[in-house]
Amino acid sequence: EYDSPKYIRMQSVTWGFVKCLLYVTVALSVCCIVIIYRLYEETDEVNSSVRTNVKGVAYTNDRIWDTAEYTIPMQAVNSFFVMTNIIKTENQFEQRCPEYPFGKAICSSDKSCEKGSVNIHSHGIQTGRCVNYNATVKTCEVKAWCPVESMEKPPEPAVLRSSEDFTVLIKNNIYFPKFNYTILNVPANLNSSCTYNKITSPLCPIFRLGDILQEAKENFSEVAVKGGIIAIEINWDCNLDSFYDCNPKYGFRRLDDKKIQPGFHFRYARYYKLPNGKEQRTLFKVYGIRFDVLVFGTGRKFNGVELIKNIGSMISYFGLVATAIEIAICLCNCSRCSKSPFYKIYNRKKYETLLNPRQVMFVSYVDEPHVTLIKKPLKTSLQHAQGSIVESHPVKFYDAGSCCTSQSNENLDNEEYELGRPLRQGAFSPDCQKWCCCGNCQPTEKYHEQLCCRRTEGPCITTSHWFLQLVLSSHTLRKALLYEDPFLNLTDGNINNQLRHLAYKQYVHWRFGSFDLEDRAVIPSCCRWKIRDTYPKAGNDYTGFK
Repeated sequence: EYDSPKYIRMQSVTWGFVKCLLYVTVALSVCCIVIIYRLYEETDEVNSSVRTNVKGVAYTNDRIWDTAEYTIPMQAVNSFFVMTNIIKTENQFEQRCPEYPFGKAICSSDKSCEKGSVNIHSHGIQTGRCVNYNATVKTCEVKAWCPVESMEKPPEPAVLRSSEDFTVLIKNNIYFPKFNYTILNVPANLNSSCTYNKITSPLCPIFRLGDILQEAKENFSEVAVKGGIIAIEINWDCNLDSFYDCNPKYGFRRLDDKKIQPGFHFRYARYYKLPNGKEQRTLFKVYGIRFDVLVFGTGRKFNGVELIKNIGSMISYFGLVATAIEIAICLCNCSRCSKSPFYKIYNRKKYETLLNPRQVMFVSYVDEPHVTLIKKPLKTSLQHAQGSIVESHPVKFYDAGSCCTSQSNENLDNEEYELGRPLRQGAFSPDCQKWCCCGNCQPTEKYHEQLCCRRTEGPCITTSHWFLQLVLSSHTLRKALLYEDPFLNLTDGNINNQLRHLAYKQYVHWRFGSFDLEDRAVIPSCCRWKIRDTYPKAGNDYTGFK
């Protein structure tokens, strides 16, 4: 089985224009999203490796500084370090000496120094003695590399401020495994004398250190004093279709915070063995700039499956059109427009209320073109109970002639004589006149049985030609029974019960337009007793009123 939703079609220029406008808007939006975000392409993330080579020579403090001096290997991946400033402590031996004077190292006597204690700012282990650091200050004696390092600020200007003119060659190999594509950022016809410039040489992989900090909006001389961390970003956005467009774009920015403990430094030592067997070292506290090469990017290639998949996922956006129109209609329905017949009809067609069959009844009058719904419990006769229109009266007249032969039509006049006999006595009692409008209803004290075939006074429907032909015709009812069961015995003594029940169904189908209302449709008293008199039950023991 296949279930399809039911829609209501509204003939309205306004809402039709709104629907078309919204559909066009959604379609254009989907197209723009597909094009802008390249949803028609398959993507792959980049895998990369980085190699660097720094070059430059500086002369300062009567000393030559070459690459081996100022470039110190880093443990970090894809990073290199260039020294720009230095504090050097020479001729250190492992022995006892006064601690550098800081808050907890200053003392007045040996009691202030605890033997074996270590402070996080100390350079060694205290011996328990308080000794002179200089003529005015005493500090605790420590066992350390002496003389201890002085906690002074780095020199200004920086020792290697001329490293601004050093250059670095960055070689970056990338690989897109999904597309099996490899490329290097170094052009095949590289001019080794070129230097990167965003405008004139955007693809040159040789960078001047001063230009890198300038692109990062930093001053090299200021950063060189305490050091810093600079990111060199290489972005690969590659179109790998038949025409290859895969070139790197470089960007630069500072990573360390300039306001909260800026800079970058570390310590290392060089050790020497003296002829007397003692070990000596020189301690270097170096400041410099660490350059982190960050590589990221995406390879793209057209893929029809990706396009279909992404468009399919965005087709649901068209459902927003119906939702938006529904919201607009609800807003109009809640405003003054709700008085319009259009919105009343819309609400009636749009929403179908499902009621409990035991709590409602449906009635149909011959002088009204609709079916009326009446809710229980009844506080007055069913004839006078107030109800609501549930639908237009879709009467589908059952053509008895379609089931009857010409011979049956000839016998109809004879049947009319038999079927046209008057109802039993008492049908015209004064009690029934309070709710009966046709004069043929049976009196009853039960509210749910007090129903006439008419809303206003007039002839009874049981006296009409079509009632006799469609409901009471024995020939028609017998043929209908044989249509359902070809081997039915029409001479059975219980045949009247079957004919009576079928006559009830025929009336419901005629006056209510559908057998769906059979269990809730109420047959008027005059019609019900006319059918019962025509096809009586033995003992007149009838149950029900529908």
